[in-house]
Amino acid sequence: MIIRSAELETVCGITSKLPENELPEVVFAGKSNVGKSSLINGLLNRKSLARTSSSPGKTQTINFYNINKKLYFVDLPGYGYAKVSQEIRNKWGKMIERYLHKSGQIKIVFLLVDIRHEPGENDVTMYDWIVSNGYEPVVIATKLDKIKRSQLLKNVKIIRETLGMDKEGVIIPFSAVTKQGVNEIWELIQDKTEE
Repeated sequence: MIIRSAELETVCGITSKLPENELPEVVFAGKSNVGKSSLINGLLNRKSLARTSSSPGKTQTINFYNINKKLYFVDLPGYGYAKVSQEIRNKWGKMIERYLHKSGQIKIVFLLVDIRHEPGENDVTMYDWIVSNGYEPVVIATKLDKIKRSQLLKNVKIIRETLGMDKEGVIIPFSAVTKQGVNEIWELIQDKTEE
């Protein structure tokens, strides 16, 4: 896809009213340091539209990026690492759940996991939660450039088994450094948002 425009349009905090968008929404979920901002920037060929940070848990809001005035990228708050109280974490959970229930425009949900590690308890919970909300998450295995090529199939198999995915479930290995995976991700996005 040729990106003609990409802008952060709406930021929703814990108490914000969610926007009623007419355009299709593409959702990104994942642990705080899994590389969501790097993925969004990589897909849009931008350096810093989504802010990356060395301190995990930077995204504490639901961020809606308007892409080409045709669709939204929706960046959910990262879970896991953030140095915030349990109370705030619970509120984030409720905010994300409210969004997943309320939005009628969600076309695809991407769950990002780090290809180097077995998915953690939070990843499994998030995967199950997305499924229980009626979506079939596509898993993006980030940080592909950090493993040897020979480890790829074994690591993908571990991710599939740990998350309890069936054989048809899609896992796309991705590297923000080499951009491997970008084309496959865009193909899926276009497939789902142009139906």
